[in-house]
Amino acid sequence: MRWAGPTPTSLGRVLLAFDTATPAVTVALHDGERVVASHTTVDAMRHGELLAPGITAVLDEAWVPRQDVTAVAVGVGPGPFTGLRVGLVTARTLGLALGIPVYGVCTLDVLAAQAVRAGLGEPFLVATDARRKEVYVASYDGQGTRLDGPHVRKPADVATDRPVVGAGPVLYPETFPTALEPVFPDARVLAQLVTDEAVELLDPEPLYLRRPDITPAAKPKPVS
Repeated sequence: MRWAGPTPTSLGRVLLAFDTATPAVTVALHDGERVVASHTTVDAMRHGELLAPGITAVLDEAWVPRQDVTAVAVGVGPGPFTGLRVGLVTARTLGLALGIPVYGVCTLDVLAAQAVRAGLGEPFLVATDARRKEVYVASYDGQGTRLDGPHVRKPADVATDRPVVGAGPVLYPETFPTALEPVFPDARVLAQLVTDEAVELLDPEPLYLRRPDITPAAKPKPVS
């Protein structure tokens, strides 16, 4: 999939980007040339409460009415079911309501791009919290190209002395001793990656990598 929205020089066009695949609810607005507004809050339990106000905040800061948004970019995970669903449902709803394209991006790829832009120039891992004492993990070369993953793994199964970014090293420092920032994705980088066509663009479908924590209740047994 290729970016069908504004090119980096087409002023007056607007990409709304956000990610809810981690405890960070991060939102940014890109006008086709640069990021003009951003808003991030870290709260693992309030994705549903925080995303809509975050979107409103960046639109208000940039003085952009919602109907002027021409495309949406959204992190598709991997991530825990509830938080990830908030972002994907919001992105699809905006796309349908405004009649605009919606592009998905692997959240781990965004973290990798942030690390490379910060100066990391050697092979590394991205590991984020998958709960259940597991991590979502992918490996990258020094330029931020994904080599393997994403997977869901026990931390001990992917232990390494190589640099690791994301929340994994924060949660499991004995397993990932070489911890580097960033810990959470930044929607400003997500927006720049999409407008620059510097990342694989995906359909806005969630990368759960495993079944959700909530399962349907079993059917009641017939009364005899």
